[in-house]
Amino acid sequence: MTIVLGLQWGDEGKGKILDVMAAEADWVLRAQGGNNAGHTVEIGKEKYVLHLVPSGILRSDVSCLIAGGAVVDPSGLVKEIEGLTQRKIRTRGRLHLAAQAHLVLPHHRAVDQGSEKRRGHGKIGTTGRGIGPAYSDKAIRVGLRAGELALPPAELARRLRERVTAHNRVARSQGWEKISATQTVREMAQAAKFLRPYLADGVTLAHRAVASGKRILIEGAQGTFLDVDHGTYPFVTSSHCTAGGACTGTGVPPTAIQRVVGVLKAYTTRVGGGPFVTEDGTLGHLLHGMGREFGSTTGRARRCGWFDAVLVRRAVQLNGVTEMAITNLDGLDGLEKIPVCVGYRLKGKILSEPPVESSDWAKCRPIYRVFEGWCEPTTEARHWRDLPRKARIYLSAIAGLVGAPLGIISVGAGREQTFRHG
Repeated sequence: MTIVLGLQWGDEGKGKILDVMAAEADWVLRAQGGNNAGHTVEIGKEKYVLHLVPSGILRSDVSCLIAGGAVVDPSGLVKEIEGLTQRKIRTRGRLHLAAQAHLVLPHHRAVDQGSEKRRGHGKIGTTGRGIGPAYSDKAIRVGLRAGELALPPAELARRLRERVTAHNRVARSQGWEKISATQTVREMAQAAKFLRPYLADGVTLAHRAVASGKRILIEGAQGTFLDVDHGTYPFVTSSHCTAGGACTGTGVPPTAIQRVVGVLKAYTTRVGGGPFVTEDGTLGHLLHGMGREFGSTTGRARRCGWFDAVLVRRAVQLNGVTEMAITNLDGLDGLEKIPVCVGYRLKGKILSEPPVESSDWAKCRPIYRVFEGWCEPTTEARHWRDLPRKARIYLSAIAGLVGAPLGIISVGAGREQTFRHG
C-alpha cells in the first residue's frame, strides 16, 4: 500500500503523479480534505480538474473511495460526477462515498465566507467553501455525515432544519449570512437521491481491499505545511495532510503502509496567507507569464518562490517519505542561476529547522546555495539520462539536502512526460 501526499503547501502536482501511478493500482482512496482541493490531470488533449473524486477515476479498471476523513459538499460532488459522466467516465460501481464522511452544508459556506471577511488583513486565504466550519462541527460532534443521506426524507429534513436553525440563531451577531432551511432541505434531498447508490461503509471497503491483496494508493489533499498540527498555523487547512492523517482518514492501519511517495515542485508555491521564506516576486512574474501557477480550484495566482530544503526536509521527517516525485522541473528551464534555500537566518541565528511560531517563521530570511541553470528545455526528456547534466545535478542535490531518494521526475503536464529516476 502506498501513500501519495504533498511535501509543500499543496498544488505540487499530486493529481498528475497519482494518475500515472494508478496505472498499477486497483484502488485509490481519498483520505481527507474537501472540494477546496483540486487535482489537475491532462491526458492527451483532454484536461480534467477533480475536486473530491480520486484521480484514479480516470483509469477505467480502478475503484475509488472518498474516505471518512474527507468532508463532502453533496451538491458539489453531484456536479463533479455529472461532469465526468458527460465525458464518458463511468462512476457507478467504481466510485464509493464513505458513510463516515462529514457533509459540507450551505451554512458552512456562509460561516467560512463571513468569518474570513471579518478577519480583514489577517485573512487565512481560505477558498470559502465551508471546509473549516464542517470540520469544526465534526469536532464538536454536531455535524451530519454522508450516511444520513440514506435516511427517510422526513428525518433527513428534520436534522437539516435543526442545524440551519442553530446557524441562523447566531448569524447576525457573527456577521454570517442567514440560510434558508427550505432551500437547504430541497437541495440536499436532490443530492441524497443521486448519491445513495454511491454510499458504502468506507472502513469495510478499505479493509476488504487490503485483505484481498489489492494494490492501493491513498491520495492526500493539500500539503504537509497546510496540516492543522504541523503546518504554518494558523495559516493551514482543517485536516491532517500527513501520512499519519492518511491512515486516520481511511481507517487503514500504519502497519499496512509499505511506501510513502512525497510529491513536490522543483521550486515552491503556496496560495493564501502565511509565511513563505523563499517567496520571490520575479520568479512569480516569470511563472505566471508562462501561464503557470494558477489554482485549479479558485483560479487564484499562486505565490511563488525558490526551493526550500529546510521546509521539505521537515516534511520528509514528518511523513517517513520513502521516495520523492519532483514535478514542474520544466518551469526552471530558462534560468541561468537557481537559488536553493539551505538554511534560515532569524535574529542573528542560523536555523536548519523551521521555527514553531508562524510569527517567527515570517521573520526568517533565506540562506541560499546557488546552482547553475541548464538553459535548455527538459520537456522532451523521457529518461533520467535525457535530462541536461546541470538539471541532474540540481535534482540530485535536492535529494541530498532533504534526505529522501528521487523516485519520479515530471517535466510537463502529460502522462508521457513522467519517468522514474535512474
